[in-house]
Amino acid sequence: MASTATAHARHQPRHLTHHHLSSRHGAADHEGWAEGIASLTEEQSATRLLQDAPLNAAACKPGAPAAAVAGSAVGVASGALCCEGLSPQEEHRARVEHALLSLEVEVGQRGELLADLGAPDGYGPTDLDVAGLEELLAAVEAHMGRCGADVTVLRRRKLPAPTVGAPDRAVADVCIRRRIAGDRGGTGSPLEVRVAVIGNVDSGKSTMVGVLTRSVLDDGRGFARSKVFKHGHEESTGRTSSIGQHNLCIDSLGNILNDASLRAGVTTAEIARSSKVVTLVDLAGHEKYFRTTCTGLTGHLPDYACLIVGANAGIVGMCKEHLGVALALKVPAFFVVTKIDLAPEHVLKHTLQTLSGILKKPGVRKRPFLVRSRDDVLTCVRHMHTDSLAPIFLTSSVTGQGLDLIRLFYNLLPQRHNWYEKTEEAAEFIIDEVFGVPGVGTVVAGTVKRGVLTPNSTLLLGPDVGDGTFKPVTVKSVHYKRLPVGRVVAGQTAALALKKVKRHQVRKGMVLVDERVAPKASWEFDADIAILTHSTTIQPRYQAVIHCEIVRQAARVVAMDRERLRSGDRACVRFRFLQRPEYLVPGTRFVFREGRTKGIGMVVGTEMGTGGPPAVAPPPISA
Repeated sequence: MASTATAHARHQPRHLTHHHLSSRHGAADHEGWAEGIASLTEEQSATRLLQDAPLNAAACKPGAPAAAVAGSAVGVASGALCCEGLSPQEEHRARVEHALLSLEVEVGQRGELLADLGAPDGYGPTDLDVAGLEELLAAVEAHMGRCGADVTVLRRRKLPAPTVGAPDRAVADVCIRRRIAGDRGGTGSPLEVRVAVIGNVDSGKSTMVGVLTRSVLDDGRGFARSKVFKHGHEESTGRTSSIGQHNLCIDSLGNILNDASLRAGVTTAEIARSSKVVTLVDLAGHEKYFRTTCTGLTGHLPDYACLIVGANAGIVGMCKEHLGVALALKVPAFFVVTKIDLAPEHVLKHTLQTLSGILKKPGVRKRPFLVRSRDDVLTCVRHMHTDSLAPIFLTSSVTGQGLDLIRLFYNLLPQRHNWYEKTEEAAEFIIDEVFGVPGVGTVVAGTVKRGVLTPNSTLLLGPDVGDGTFKPVTVKSVHYKRLPVGRVVAGQTAALALKKVKRHQVRKGMVLVDERVAPKASWEFDADIAILTHSTTIQPRYQAVIHCEIVRQAARVVAMDRERLRSGDRACVRFRFLQRPEYLVPGTRFVFREGRTKGIGMVVGTEMGTGGPPAVAPPPISA
C-alpha cells in the first residue's frame, strides 16, 4: 500500500519554490530578448540606449542611413530652386533641368532611387496634367539613359489639387537604377542589400529562401528547402545548422534573373547581368544553434531582418529571441507569415494579434502594417529606414499567395547605409570565413566595411593569432559572388585570395585594414551598456559572451561607473577580453549574453595595446 502511494506521488507535478532573487521568481515572461526589450518602460535608462546615441556621444558617431542623406541631397524638393523673375515657361523648363541634374547626382552616388515625379515634395514641376507628366517621364528616361541608368514606372496616380475647383495633379512613382558595367554603356557595380532570414525552427525560413532564389513553388514536403541546404545532415533533418547565403539577382529594369535551373552556388552568369543583388542570409532557427544565428545577425552586417512566422504555430520558441536580437542591434525588421494555406482563419487571426501586441510594446514601439497591395509595398519601402514601421506579409510557399508582393518588396528595398561616402575612406574588410583552396592558397571571405579593394593591394591583417599584431599581406585576386572582378567597394561581400599566408594564420574575427588606419588590437574597451534581463545584480568581475560584428569572445567587467546593475539599468562599463585582443571600432553596437542574462551596448572607446592582463585592476570609470 505504501509503495503504491509512493509511486502515485512520484507522478504528481512538483510545485517548486524559487529563491527571491532567482530569474524564475515572478519573471518567467521576461527571460528572453524580446521579453526583456518589450518589458522596458519609458522611465528606465535602458530604453534610451535603444533609441538614442551612447552616453559618450563624442566618442562614437554612427553613420546616417542612405535614405536620410536623400532628404538633404541637392534638388529633392522642386521648391529648393529659386525661380523668381522667370516666366511660367522658363520656370517649368528650369525645374525640369534641375530635376534631371538632381536625379543624375543621386543615382550616381547611390546606384538607385525611388522618386516621385510631379509631387510637391518630389522632383520636377508640380501641377502637371497627364500630358505634362508624360513629357516629364520621357525627359527623365532619355537623360538617365544617357547616364547609364534605366527608369521603371511603378505607379501613376493623381493628387488632389491644393485649391478648390482646380484639376487634380498627375504624379508618377519611378525606380531609377544604374546599369551594370557592360550593359548598354553601364559603368556601375552591383548594389548589394543583405537580409537576415530569422525565425523559429520549422517556420519555413529555408523553404522561403528556396522558393525566392530558385523561382519554384514548394511541394509541402521539403522540395524547395533541399535546394539551399549546405550539409547532408541538414537535408536529412530538415533543419538549418549553419549560415547560408543565397542570391536574388535583379537587373536594372527590376526583372528577377533567378530561375528553376539555378543550381546551388552557381550564380556567376546571373551576377554578371545583375544591377542589384539581394543576399538572403539563411540562419538557423533551433535553440542549440542560437550563437550561430547571433553571429549571422552581427557579423554579416545585414541591412534588414526578415522574421518568418509560421501561421499555424504563431509567435513561439526562438522567434521572440531572434526578434529581440534584431531590435537590440537596431536592424529594421519586416515580417513574413507563412503557411497561411494550412492555418485556420481563427489561428491566423490569433497569430497576427499576438505579433501586433508585441510590436506595440513600449520597448519596441513599431507600427504593424499589413501589406495587401502594390501601393502598400511602396509605402513600406519608403519608410523602412525609419525603423518604426513593421510590414507584415501573408504568404504561402506552396500556393504562391503573396510571393509577388515579397518579390516587389525585395526589388525596391534600398540599402540602409550610405556606402557611397564610405568608399572614400580607408579600406576595411572583416573576415567571417576562411578557406584553403588547392592551387590558390588561403582565401578569406567577408564584407567590405569601408573603402575599395583591388587585386595586388597591400593591407594589414590582424590581430595576429599569436601576438595580436597586424602584418602586411598582399591581395592576389578578388571575387564577388564567385565572379572574378577588378574591385569591390564598401557594402559588398567578397572573397580575397592572399599571397604567402598560411591557413592556420587566419581566423574568423580578423580584419584587413589600410595601413593609414594604423590599427591596434584591444584587450579592453569601454562601452555604454543596458541590461535587458538579469536575475540578480551585475558587479565587477562579471563575465559574458560579447557578439560585436564578427567578434565573438568572452569578456569580464573590470570597471563600471555604478556599484551594481540590475535589469533595466544603463551604465558605462569597461570590458576585458579573456582569450585574445580584438580589433573594435567606436560606435559599433553589440549584444552580450550569459545564461538567461541579456544585454545590449555600444563601443565608445578602446584601450589599445597587446599586452597581457594588468597586475592591478583599473579604477572605476568616472560617470
